Amino acid sequence: MNSTSPRRRARLLTGVLAGAVLAVAAPLAASAHVHITPDTSNAGATTRLAFSFSHGCDDSPTTAITITIPDGIDGVTPVLDGAWSISREVGDDGIPTSVTYTAVTPVETGVAASVALDVIFASSAANTAVAFPVLQTCEVGSTDWSEVAGDGQTEDDLAAPAPVVAVGAVAAAGDSHGHGAATEAATDGEHAHDEADAAATASDADPVARWLSGGALVAALAALVVAVVGRRRRA
Repeated sequence: MNSTSPRRRARLLTGVLAGAVLAVAAPLAASAHVHITPDTSNAGATTRLAFSFSHGCDDSPTTAITITIPDGIDGVTPVLDGAWSISREVGDDGIPTSVTYTAVTPVETGVAASVALDVIFASSAANTAVAFPVLQTCEVGSTDWSEVAGDGQTEDDLAAPAPVVAVGAVAAAGDSHGHGAATEAATDGEHAHDEADAAATASDADPVARWLSGGALVAALAALVVAVVGRRRRA
């Protein structure tokens, strides 16, 4: 005898599928940040920082990225890329206070993109964490990636965390490219740029892989529920 009503079976199937979707959506939401590469450097050395992303504003294509230059920076040189035009606001000391990259073609969600700066951290920034607020402007809406974790918080506690660089000690004499213990991952500017491209590609591939694996999970769970329901009906 079939002891499970059709209504109860429908609720069971809906609950299983909803749980599977939430399990996949949670890590995807967590990956929707503006990432910085490398995230460590030395004070007094030049480091090429790449700001990468693969999402828009609620799926609206990205039209511009504006990076606010924080205190503790002795030099900023935007890196020209054919995908972007660049404009700067420059302070009285000649150092840009913000840099805006405007996309030649709006960047759709699911397409990895990045912009880059050559930055010299001041000696006053040694052994601190330096945040770079980023305003992502889209065809519809914008996201201000400017939140900084407070005491007892982590980046996961924030809705729109700013990219952060951990700055180590002042670079040794003659080490103008940040080849200290805090920046082993970033050699010269060209090498750092290549690593940034690889990081951006990985950032794009990761959500796609998660969606594919999530779809397979949902399909498998649905098939399992249908099989159980069918077996009970035959019984």
